[in-house]
Amino acid sequence: MHTIAVIGTGKIGEVLLSGLLRAGWPADRLLATTRRPERGAELKERYGVEIVDNDTAIARADVLAVAVKPQDAEVLMADLGPRIPADKLVVSLCAGLPTSFFAKWLPAGTPVVRVMTNTPALVDEAMTAISAGAHATGDHLSLAEEMFRPLGRTIRVPESQQDAVTALSGSGPAYFYYLVEAMTDAGILLGLPRQVAHDLIVQTAIGSAIMLRDSGEHPVKLREAVTSPAGTTISAIRELEDHRVRAALLAALEAARDRAREIADQTG
Repeated sequence: MHTIAVIGTGKIGEVLLSGLLRAGWPADRLLATTRRPERGAELKERYGVEIVDNDTAIARADVLAVAVKPQDAEVLMADLGPRIPADKLVVSLCAGLPTSFFAKWLPAGTPVVRVMTNTPALVDEAMTAISAGAHATGDHLSLAEEMFRPLGRTIRVPESQQDAVTALSGSGPAYFYYLVEAMTDAGILLGLPRQVAHDLIVQTAIGSAIMLRDSGEHPVKLREAVTSPAGTTISAIRELEDHRVRAALLAALEAARDRAREIADQTG
């Protein structure tokens, strides 16, 4: 079993760390680095993993999972990159940063895999997209899948699609929370207590998601099955169409995709 070091164990790094432990990855095969000593002490107490400095992580780990914020990646890689041996696998969890960004700091031929996961990893229901850099092989992708499969589902995509993935599933949970928030408020407007409205919409969302995943039906068919002629549902959908909700979603995801590209250009 490979030794994995999480470099910069913030929120997303902790998600990976905790998921690996829940999946049975031995704690003695996991290392973590942190910027602040108190954060390291917190992680050590919570998970029992060894907190090390970056040099120790490079020396002992087979896989370096870089989980810092994108704006902090350049300073980190300028310092660490030249010291990372070319036989290590670098896995990037930095939103918006292409594998070419890491390659320019690393020794020639170092394999890099780009990963975009999302916060449902906290409940082992993540959607994680994995892309190979120029020197990453099928074995490297398989190892990345082994790391992230305990957190939910994984999918391989060309790196050219990763900005779209960031917009759709990386940021996607926030869109659903926003929708639940709005529908809960609507329930209150209609006279329901807040908790009742919340419970109704959350369970409806869970059930609908399971049907989408397991039925194999197109979402249009599932929607039509609820939409009776001259009924309540079609009246609601007409209002959604009149308010251009579909167009707003298209524009919102394009804006998220464009922002991912801007982050890469600014860091570039």
